[in-house]
Amino acid sequence: MSMNTGYIARSAGTAAESLMRAGQWDLALDLPAARATALRAEILTDRFFWRLDDPAEAETAVAALCEEDPAHGGFHDAQLAYTRLLFGLDPRPGDEARVRAGFAAASGDERLAGWAAFWTGIVTEKFDGAPERAKASYSEALDSAVRDEDLLLESYAIRHLGALALESGDASGLDDLRRSYRLRAALGARPQTAAAAATYAAELPPGPEADELNRLAALTARELGLTWLAEGL
Repeated sequence: MSMNTGYIARSAGTAAESLMRAGQWDLALDLPAARATALRAEILTDRFFWRLDDPAEAETAVAALCEEDPAHGGFHDAQLAYTRLLFGLDPRPGDEARVRAGFAAASGDERLAGWAAFWTGIVTEKFDGAPERAKASYSEALDSAVRDEDLLLESYAIRHLGALALESGDASGLDDLRRSYRLRAALGARPQTAAAAATYAAELPPGPEADELNRLAALTARELGLTWLAEGL
């Protein structure tokens, strides 16, 4: 492979990832880079979570990734199962076990450990009802995000740490929600920014700022077809 060809391949991968982050999943899938098993599975898993569309294509892509890379494939398989459970989309027997097993396996893979810590926090908070243990996992994810300069993971970790802080009566959690919103906006992560805007707005006193955040979140949700967010707004 020539240097130019290698640059084009890397650029195509970056372009597909940027489109996915912007909520343009279908455009991302049209790029040659999205033929790679791992990237295709990631894009389709992400699209399913936000749009709650037909999961068949995502499930096929994730199954193919499981054949090539069991830890990475299992991580996305756990995300699909979690989405089914969260939104009541025909959850399957054993889905909770799949969620736990997939994220537990990913925690032992250095490529996925930071995100696996975040998802372990989700499982601990939502399934086990153990906020203090969840906080420890979110803090671990935050440490990993700062170390790896993964701003998207940082935004997820502090959003959930902020929510737990507010639930415990600590008003500083609002600062975390604000920072999460700003990080996502800076990254061009439009679905995540819209969700963060709605979450932040819900904790603000009624007024122009909260109204504007909700308006922008609703506009983005409708434009990108973010099913659950649009319905919630």
